[in-house]
Amino acid sequence: MDAGGQRRGIQPWWLAFCFPVMFGCMEQVAAQIKYSVPEEVKVGSVVGNVAKDLGLDISSLEERRFRIVSGTEEAQFAVNQNNGILFVHEKIDREELCKTVSPCLMNLKMVAENPMEIHYVGVEIIDVNDNSPKFEEDEKKLDIAESTVPGKRFQLPTAHDPDVGINTVRVYTLNQNEYFSIQIRESGEDKIPFLVLQKALDREMHREHKLILTAADGGNPPRSGALNVTVTVLDSNDNHPTFSQEVYSVTVPENVDADTSVIKVKATDEDEGANGDIEYSFGGQLDRKIYDMFSLDKNTGEIRVKGEIDFEKVDVFKLDVHATDKGQPPMSTDCRVIIKVLDKNDNKPQIEVTSLSNMVSEDSKPGTVVYLISIIDQDSGLNGKVICSLSDNVPFDLKPSYQDNMYSLVLKQHLDRESVSHYEVTITATDCGQPPLSTFKTVNIDVSDVNDNKPEFLQNPIEIYLLENNVPGNEICSVSALDKDLNENAALTYHIIREESNQGKAATFLNINSDNGHISALKSFDFETLKTFQFQVVATDSGAPSLSSNVTVHVFILDQNDNAPVILYPVSSNGSAEGVEEIPRNVNAGHLVTKVRAYDADIGYNGWLLFSLQEVTAHSLFGLDRYTGQIRTLRSFTETDEAEHKLLILVKDNGNVSLSATATVVVKLVEPREAFAAADVKSASKDDEDNNVTFYLMITLGSVSTLFLISIIVLIAMQCSKSTDYTSKYLQETNYDGTLCHSIQYRSGDKRYMLVGPRMSIGSTIVPGSHANTLVLPDRRGTSTEALPISGSPLIEVVCRRSTHRRVSNMIIG
Repeated sequence: MDAGGQRRGIQPWWLAFCFPVMFGCMEQVAAQIKYSVPEEVKVGSVVGNVAKDLGLDISSLEERRFRIVSGTEEAQFAVNQNNGILFVHEKIDREELCKTVSPCLMNLKMVAENPMEIHYVGVEIIDVNDNSPKFEEDEKKLDIAESTVPGKRFQLPTAHDPDVGINTVRVYTLNQNEYFSIQIRESGEDKIPFLVLQKALDREMHREHKLILTAADGGNPPRSGALNVTVTVLDSNDNHPTFSQEVYSVTVPENVDADTSVIKVKATDEDEGANGDIEYSFGGQLDRKIYDMFSLDKNTGEIRVKGEIDFEKVDVFKLDVHATDKGQPPMSTDCRVIIKVLDKNDNKPQIEVTSLSNMVSEDSKPGTVVYLISIIDQDSGLNGKVICSLSDNVPFDLKPSYQDNMYSLVLKQHLDRESVSHYEVTITATDCGQPPLSTFKTVNIDVSDVNDNKPEFLQNPIEIYLLENNVPGNEICSVSALDKDLNENAALTYHIIREESNQGKAATFLNINSDNGHISALKSFDFETLKTFQFQVVATDSGAPSLSSNVTVHVFILDQNDNAPVILYPVSSNGSAEGVEEIPRNVNAGHLVTKVRAYDADIGYNGWLLFSLQEVTAHSLFGLDRYTGQIRTLRSFTETDEAEHKLLILVKDNGNVSLSATATVVVKLVEPREAFAAADVKSASKDDEDNNVTFYLMITLGSVSTLFLISIIVLIAMQCSKSTDYTSKYLQETNYDGTLCHSIQYRSGDKRYMLVGPRMSIGSTIVPGSHANTLVLPDRRGTSTEALPISGSPLIEVVCRRSTHRRVSNMIIG
């Protein structure tokens, strides 16, 4: 006692000293770890590694005395201080620990010292199907009179399964027999079995029936329990019960509260004991709804309200009540109970709409009847008298009939379907009860169409662009008109107006599909002969009478590259594109040999021509201007050059699919004296009548000799002064005529390109031979030349010359 008292004496100062130290060293973990383990698991089974999940040092668990300290539930679990594993210490029975509580959760408090830590661990016990359903008694005995009608039900005991969830009782079954069956009534999660008589009993054949009721749970595998049911068939007695009166009559207001007492019937039986004890029940021939409306106390005979009493559904209930004694077999009698229902204003009016059609023609006159409306209120008296009205802003009105609650919905103004084609009219019906009740009904009225609108074309006039050489019979365009009317009033047909004018004659080669307005050409148009024409299309609806309108269609024929270039010069006597040109050998570089002239009937890019050298005997002698067709010498002739040269020139247009023609020019080199001699011979032939022929011949010979000597001197001087500069092979731009540029568009594949440049007449040439297809541009600023590809390359060439220099830039346009 002294020691205890001493300890109690030092306790206050010890607590004052220890509490700050404990709270300073203690760390509580707010988060809770949760494990789950099935019941009935073996002792020693691992639940989880608590130390690892809590982040504790496993090596210090024993030193820190890591353990379970909470309540009495810790006996089910224990923790291993060597490895921190929580394991099952004793056998777990979920039903013993948690009864019917689900889920079954055990909360453990775990402590570690130095420093002190408190952790909470939750372990959920998972239910297993370890219990079978069990009845409270092994046998149930029932006594049933042989006079019992089939369909009679008898409640049987329920089985109990301490498991939860799906492992509890799920189904009841009865052994096979011809007299009874089993029915299940579910009440929440509980299932109550009832024994139902299927066939009338005969005590003389079977005094007793042995049945087995089996209850099974939903586990896997399922468990079950059985109950022996013994049915004893009872014999009848000889006195009938008697009611105090054969017919009972009573009134009850509708909508009365449930469980309100209506009437109590009384019957007596002269028998004694069980044969004189009476039970009351409703007659078996009653409507099943009666059982939902009223209940009958089987012992007292009192009838109470069970369901909703509605005067509008049933205003009078007629019930048959049976009184049955408990004799063997029991005997019964019956009486009639008449229950009259009193009306209340609890029903809204009902609107009935009658019409042969919900359509009204837009040309209907005011006063036209659209609907017949009848109002029905199931209440009586003032509760059933109704006032009817319409929604605002509708072209309709209500016209009352001589009969109560009957109306006509009539048209009060003209309609226009194109403005409003559909009306939603709300009808409101309000009764005269207290308080009044209202109902609403919306009727949909569609306005039917009359042919009062002409067809309208979306665009007038219409412009059509058509490529020439179109395929006869193919569609070239289509026209479409709209009609605000509906159906056949909007069904349009198309035709072309045929005129005698020049413009109208082209329309004779057109055909139009009267149904869809697709226009096709009966012939192929040629841009070179016809560039534009117009015609008119009429759209007519199918109304009665029909309405129509027309549209003007302007057709513009677009050019295609369908004409090949035609060589105008040179042309030989037989019509072929061949010519012979003679030039002196002593001409300088840049001398104009001849000019190839060509013509293309197409226009635009299809008629824009380019010239190129296809074949030439000497590549370094002649150059061809690709734009003008001028053939010029590239250098002076030498004695080693051949005397005759054949040039094949290709003339090609710039269409998408280009067309071409060729011309042949034969250039003959002659000596200067021969040229002059030929000239003198020609002059002499012209002056045959001149008497001074000899004199002029002498002058001519002297001149030729002089010119020959001068030519020899000039050629020698030119050979001596010939520069090694590469640019000397190209002609100087002596007759450049400004900075005017031009542009050409052409296609290559799926892309369109534009060629922009000056009229390169002299300064830009096409060099044949190894440099064919190469545009060579002389550059005055240096001694080099710049070659740009012009064929097979989608480039835009921009060339602008200045007086002192030239700039070349290449751009790609997609």
